[in-house]
Amino acid sequence: PPAHSRSDWIGPPDKHSNLRPVIFYVPPAESPLERRLREARQEAQACNQRFWARHNRAFRQEKEEFIYSRLKAKGLEMRDETGQKATLNAEEMADFYKDFLRKNFRKHLQYNRDWYKRNFTITFLMGRVALVRALRRLRWKKKNVEQ
Repeated sequence: PPAHSRSDWIGPPDKHSNLRPVIFYVPPAESPLERRLREARQEAQACNQRFWARHNRAFRQEKEEFIYSRLKAKGLEMRDETGQKATLNAEEMADFYKDFLRKNFRKHLQYNRDWYKRNFTITFLMGRVALVRALRRLRWKKKNVEQ
């Protein structure tokens, strides 16, 4: 982002996680509480990137293996005679998706728990930052009214 930018910047989707990375704005006079909030947001983003990159990699690999094994069982190759990639029908792929979700249920459950904890912390910190800023503005207005 340009040096004069005063906001977060969101990039294009990551090719592994499919999540859009965020470059967080760091104000010049960032308070310790604001820094904690920004760092919590950065850590949450990093955790999400890692989880979804690993998950998507495993998903693609297992999907390819599933398709290969099903095509092999049918006596077919991965590519047809025109060079096109062979595919399975929706019902066959539904078996894969169901099995993949079943096998990864615990991982998803743990991810969701962590995600909710992180977001609760971020929301709590955001509330504290908003309150501190509001009180600071009220004190400033009160000080200026009294003068």
